[in-house]
Amino acid sequence: MRLKEICPIIQFSDLGDERGKLVVIEGGQAVPFEIKRVFYIYESDATVVRGQHANRESEFVLINISGNSKVRITDGKEEYIVELNQPMMGVYIPKMIWKDMYDFSEDSILLVLASTHYDGNEYIRDYDKYLEEVLK
Repeated sequence: MRLKEICPIIQFSDLGDERGKLVVIEGGQAVPFEIKRVFYIYESDATVVRGQHANRESEFVLINISGNSKVRITDGKEEYIVELNQPMMGVYIPKMIWKDMYDFSEDSILLVLASTHYDGNEYIRDYDKYLEEVLK
């Protein structure tokens, strides 16, 4: 299966009207897991690289709710880059996929939805170790 199929772009519905925009994101529906943790990254800039890890247990959906950023996604064999530039668009990242978030615009707010509570032990932060584990 190709990486773009494993890590699809998700388009959320815009339920806004003349009063303004409204995007609803529900776990177990548009997001393919129950949401257990939410965090966001802001005040990064174009020189900063975030992420740089894979997770053994956690799944994620990344959404730039303001501004834009890029996400480099790889499974150790294939790689692709997603530009997150619309607040109604996200990318799903399953377990054991390496991610780097970068090229943040000045007004970027990157919202991250996670399937698990934080556990630092499930993170793989060394790319060579990730490759050893994922390609065995």
